[in-house]
Amino acid sequence: MFMGEFQHALDDKGRLTIPGKFRDPLGEQFVMTRGLDGCIFVYPMSEWNVLESKLKSLPMTRADARSFVRLFFSGASECELDKQGRVLVPSVLREHANLEKDCVVLGVSNRLEIWSQKRWADYSTNASGEFAELAEKLVDLDF
Repeated sequence: MFMGEFQHALDDKGRLTIPGKFRDPLGEQFVMTRGLDGCIFVYPMSEWNVLESKLKSLPMTRADARSFVRLFFSGASECELDKQGRVLVPSVLREHANLEKDCVVLGVSNRLEIWSQKRWADYSTNASGEFAELAEKLVDLDF
């Protein structure tokens, strides 16, 4: 399980250091893809395989399912860490997440999320005001 928030910076080549506590659970190979809310999702291969199987089962007769699967998979890239614990973030994903220099790496249960520092600050500020309301809504989901 991934949890926590860490500040890191992209280097000039577009590489990002993955926090040490995330490296072993992430594994040697993992997948990065477009995330929701303007971030990048990073999945260990075991989680990616489960997610891929679920997405394959979506009805391709539905335009919204086709669109989501198309965007999700077209942005996906198999990645691995170098000896210094860095990963090259593909340019299409850097553009999607508006990553320039300062980044935030979040552990979010079964995945990592990579955010631009500014976008994360804006998002977390807005979401924290709704935290109690969001918690109340989760009760409706049998949480």
